[in-house]
Amino acid sequence: MSERTFRITVRGVFDGLDAGQRADLLADAAEHDVLHAAFTPEGHLSYDVAARPAFTFRFLDSGEAEEDVLAATERAEEAARAWLDGRGYGYKNLRSQAEDLSYAPVGARQRRAARKSA
Repeated sequence: MSERTFRITVRGVFDGLDAGQRADLLADAAEHDVLHAAFTPEGHLSYDVAARPAFTFRFLDSGEAEEDVLAATERAEEAARAWLDGRGYGYKNLRSQAEDLSYAPVGARQRRAARKSA
């Protein structure tokens, strides 16, 4: 059985931030800019709290079976909650979406590379 790679996106909205929390998020906004967004095992957070209170965590996980995506999604949601709770940030509307990359369509460049190596 081969290893599957999962990309999990956890989205939500900051809720009830006080002025200090908002200032902290604004001060760190450059490192959480969507232009630097990446799927990582530890999770990458992106937001633009100056424009709107929404945030997105992007996680990369793996498993051996299709069903492992459920456990990976739970781990991602728990990691997002832990990060937010650890900093005292209120949030609401937490939801997640997972993608098993073994089902992702293969692009033209990948097809050419596969033909060359075969």
